[in-house]
Amino acid sequence: MLLPVLALVCAAVAIAASLLGPAFAMLLFAFKPLTTALVIAHAWPRGVGSLRQTRLVRIGLALSLVGDVFLLWPKEGFLPGLVSFLLAHLAYIAAFCVPARLAARPLVFAAYAVVAALILSQLWPDVPGALRAPVLGYVVCLATMAAQAAVWWRTAAASADEGLARAAAIGGVLFMVSDSLLAINRFALPLPFASLWILATYWAAQWCIASSLRPSHALEQAREAA
Repeated sequence: MLLPVLALVCAAVAIAASLLGPAFAMLLFAFKPLTTALVIAHAWPRGVGSLRQTRLVRIGLALSLVGDVFLLWPKEGFLPGLVSFLLAHLAYIAAFCVPARLAARPLVFAAYAVVAALILSQLWPDVPGALRAPVLGYVVCLATMAAQAAVWWRTAAASADEGLARAAAIGGVLFMVSDSLLAINRFALPLPFASLWILATYWAAQWCIASSLRPSHALEQAREAA
């Protein structure tokens, strides 16, 4: 129970520092990467029974940490941060393809594609020309990641992995929500308390994705003892 509490406290400090402005930048620089590092710590002892999926999720989390650091500089770091998260989503896609074939449920992919296209169509006129190609590529990867997580959930119904797959699917949806809010705030109109909504949904998404890895027997025993 200690790790979730630590992650929640660090996330709260990072969000508060972001809302309070430049005077608290040092707190943001410390606690934003630290929160993601704690999510990685949550994932690290997990992954029993699927080494390849575990490795890919850990790679995705590590790339996300790199992206978090880049985005501490919103202007100069936006593009490298975008690329870091794009690579993270590719790692997550590959991870979710381990238990379920890519696009094994075409209707699920179609539904996510429609949602992503609707969101992008509203933002597209405000996206600078130089960023349109990377933003489009990122949206395709993000929607594919979320859709493949949902496919895993659908294919795992009534199996031992259903709970893990559900966590991945929820994480995918939350990631889409977080990045949609980020894009709206950056390209369309400023959102009130933007950092609160963006970062809260982002870390919830990452925690869910980390939780999609099967816990070790030691973790299960510790949970039961608590």
